[in-house]
Amino acid sequence: MKVILKADVKSLGKKGDLVNASDGYARNFLLPKGLAVEANATAMNEFNNKEQSKKFHKAEEIKAAEEVKAQIDGKTFALKAKAGANGKLFGSVTAKDVAAKIKEEMNIDIDKRKISMTDIKAFGTVKAEVKVYQGVVATISVQVTEL
Repeated sequence: MKVILKADVKSLGKKGDLVNASDGYARNFLLPKGLAVEANATAMNEFNNKEQSKKFHKAEEIKAAEEVKAQIDGKTFALKAKAGANGKLFGSVTAKDVAAKIKEEMNIDIDKRKISMTDIKAFGTVKAEVKVYQGVVATISVQVTEL
């Protein structure tokens, strides 16, 4: 019997999945406990509508991520930091600092955990990757100069 799960069921599937369960298991356990609904015409129609809605929203998120990538890809962000006499920075320039600079210059919120780079401890230019969305990665340059 085909059923649409209303909750996660161990060894069967996750919420929203269309699965094939044995008749007895479906009638005696899944349906009475409210864990699933029978996959009749109205339930299937609702299921298909939800699937199309998920696909549409995912496509919109990817489109927005591509726009953000186009704005920041290849840009150079200049940061200023204090340094000692030998040219070594006091502290380091981290992904948090880079995210704040992107927010300041481009008005784009990027989570600091989405920026993959090593902490910068000396002057110079370093490449960094920004994971805008799953599979959408922008490459930026971070230039550190003396304050």
